[in-house]
Amino acid sequence: MANQVKSGITNIFELQPQDSTPLYRQLYERLRLAILTEQLTAGVQLPSTRSLASELGVSRNTVLLAYDQLLAEGYIEGKVGSGTTVAQVLPESLLSTSNNKSKPQFEYQQSSQKRLSHRGRALAQTPLIPKPLQTLQGKQQRIFRAGISAVDAFPHELWSQLIARRARNSLQNLLTDRELRGYLPLREAIAAHIVVARGVRCTPDQIIVVAGFQGGFDLAARVLLDPGDPVWMEDPGYLGARGALIGAGANLIPVPVDTEGLDVTAGMAKCPQARLVYVTPSHQFPLGVTMSLARRLALLEWANQNGAWVLEDDYDSEYRFVGRPLTALQGIDSSDCVIYFGTFSKVLFPALRLGYLVVPPDLVEAFIAARHFIGTRVPTLEQAVLADFMNEGHFNRHIRRMRSLYAERRVTLVAALKRELEFEIYAPETGMHIVLWLPPGMNDKLASQQAAVVGIDAMPLSLFSMTQTRAGLLLGYAAVDVHQIHDGVQRLATALRAIQILRLTCCPLAKKSRCTTMCDRLCQS
Repeated sequence: MANQVKSGITNIFELQPQDSTPLYRQLYERLRLAILTEQLTAGVQLPSTRSLASELGVSRNTVLLAYDQLLAEGYIEGKVGSGTTVAQVLPESLLSTSNNKSKPQFEYQQSSQKRLSHRGRALAQTPLIPKPLQTLQGKQQRIFRAGISAVDAFPHELWSQLIARRARNSLQNLLTDRELRGYLPLREAIAAHIVVARGVRCTPDQIIVVAGFQGGFDLAARVLLDPGDPVWMEDPGYLGARGALIGAGANLIPVPVDTEGLDVTAGMAKCPQARLVYVTPSHQFPLGVTMSLARRLALLEWANQNGAWVLEDDYDSEYRFVGRPLTALQGIDSSDCVIYFGTFSKVLFPALRLGYLVVPPDLVEAFIAARHFIGTRVPTLEQAVLADFMNEGHFNRHIRRMRSLYAERRVTLVAALKRELEFEIYAPETGMHIVLWLPPGMNDKLASQQAAVVGIDAMPLSLFSMTQTRAGLLLGYAAVDVHQIHDGVQRLATALRAIQILRLTCCPLAKKSRCTTMCDRLCQS
């Protein structure tokens, strides 16, 4: 006998009359997501169109249109005398079935796996940062997406002029440039900037321009690691770093992060002889904490004593709103064990896949040789334009403007969240995102999915962890203007309150050790 949806589940289908999307379409999207995330499981009986319309305060035609769409697409089934139930087999299941009926799907997957290397299989199983989720209108939406800069505030016209000037005046010379380290004027500009702004100790000869973070990290991992080498990895930590390390065949050792950053003592207890450690000390990703000076010194001492390398990812330290950031780890390293990473993708715009490494003098030749054989150099025209952008003062002016803009947006977001939700917030005065901690028992992956329904792209914190972690959502504010922030927070609050109401309304055993009702997936117990 089909399970009956309990009264009160309609709270999760709360509609937005002021939204330009038709109400029936909003209801259709909410029901479809609830089915796909198994909030509504196969065989569950849905409310009648009349009763659901009454509870939602809409016309019966609105519900009829939503049900008709779901019925046509195969998400629900209607039987005379039995009402409407969730389909036993969803369309997604049918589409994923192999067309070759004579060959079981398991055999096909197993055969495909045999053609992969051990590292290839490990990479294939490593989670990716998801693409921006879709809104009700079917358009891509990046509201509150972490790691996205304010592209609308970038001086596009100036950048276009610099490109045109370079292409007009010096393109022929740039086409023949083959410097493996990167365009010399750009390396000189980078060195001049980071020596002052980040306390890095280097010369232009130690800088290698790379194709963004992934290009640089892949190069470093190839040069420094052998397959099977143990590596400390921040947990939770950046997925791009995890993927590059797995690609190098490293044995990842998850090391917890607390309010002082990477727990060096825990790392030493887990694997004292690690070959390398990946760390984001200035603004840990994703938690946002700054590594304390005591931890920094302890990490450098351990690395020096054990002959280990430290990969310092300084991805968005330019954005600190109060005081000056702590000097980069590389700047206080007296034993040349730190390889420093910087990127322009976060500072300027995401499509500029351009970053740089600062390597110890003794490693420069090895990195250059590896770079020659890997062949992942950055187009010289982009490097020349960026060099002009920096040397003519535009870079520093842009940084100052963005600090002011991001500080305003951060304050606005925190204030709006405090008005709408009584959730804990961690909003450091640096970076481009905050962490919204979820109440005990709320699943952050489900919260992220439900937020996507109302146009909010909030990544779950658990996505970045190799072990268990506290549930939370990452909310980026850099690319969201003040008006969008207020509206977006209201929509996010509606989605999160709906999950809380659903859990309390539909799950009478929620406070016990294990849920046995249809909303079991909302519980983490």
